[in-house]
Amino acid sequence: MTISSLAILVPGNFEDDAPVDGLEATLDLFATAERLGVDGAWVRHRHLEHGIGSAAVFLAAASQRTTSIELGVAVVPIGWESPFRLAEDFSLADVLAHGRLQVGLSTGSPHAEILGDLVFDGDWRAFDRGYGRVSRFVENLRGAFLGADDIVIQSPGNVQRPRLQPYAPGLVDRVWYGGGSLRSASFAGSSGLNLLLGNLTSGEGTDDYGTAQRNQLAAYRAALPTGRTPRVAWGRCVVPTDSADRVSRERYRTWSESRLARQTAPQGPRRTLFSADLVGPAEQIVEQLVHDATLAEVDEFRIELPYEFAGDEYEQIVSDVVAKVAPALGWAARTARSTPTPTPQGMVAA
Repeated sequence: MTISSLAILVPGNFEDDAPVDGLEATLDLFATAERLGVDGAWVRHRHLEHGIGSAAVFLAAASQRTTSIELGVAVVPIGWESPFRLAEDFSLADVLAHGRLQVGLSTGSPHAEILGDLVFDGDWRAFDRGYGRVSRFVENLRGAFLGADDIVIQSPGNVQRPRLQPYAPGLVDRVWYGGGSLRSASFAGSSGLNLLLGNLTSGEGTDDYGTAQRNQLAAYRAALPTGRTPRVAWGRCVVPTDSADRVSRERYRTWSESRLARQTAPQGPRRTLFSADLVGPAEQIVEQLVHDATLAEVDEFRIELPYEFAGDEYEQIVSDVVAKVAPALGWAARTARSTPTPTPQGMVAA
């Protein structure tokens, strides 16, 4: 087992009467993750809640606080977005980030009865809010010229053919899909998208979380276009307690116990399966991870930070993962990796 990339997924919480404090704390955590050598920092996307409702805006701000870490969102519910306008926003943010954005999508439409009439004019229930919307977003990122060959846009000091502006080369290859079923995994593969596997999934033919995700991973790989080299990132809630103080350890224990019931049996009519939270000493967490059959099939690991904790607790968790958990899985911090040097034959060696 060798984990080549380690990322964190951050809730982006804030208090109702002081949103800037929570948002600044999340930006600080992104900077801390970069300092610790983590490869990527991602934020959750949430509408109408105390979280990130506009990921492109937040990631643009994060790009000004960091210099090298990947910046991602998991996941934007495409049902409430204009594929072209969203492509414009993320393209601009990616240019500001010098090509570091990772855009995760889903076809969900959260809070539909509240948001539908606010987002769309007319009968929004009849609109395509699914895979077709994802495909249009991806196609927009390719930056093809629009209209006939003789159509131009004239602006002060410039004449050009119309296209998405600014165009961000390579962003189209950094689009991810949050898979949670065999159908969604197959769609992601056939579309050539990267795949995000999280801590919940649909139970299809099995009540075992790991088996369900490995089936999805197989469906994804089978659907990939020939020659496409995918990225697959696997996420789990990981909470090491090694350097936590007594108060935090008790908070972690109480939080973990409150979630045990949902991890023991399928939940709801869709038989949703939840992974077990990994809470405790790093040595114990590592022992569970090295025997996880799904982690053995991927090389990118995403630490999903719980919603309920404080900023200093998030920093403690990330620090313990970097120092005590991830190295045991074969990962090395970016700051500790050797710099490639050219060999006499012009090849590159570590």
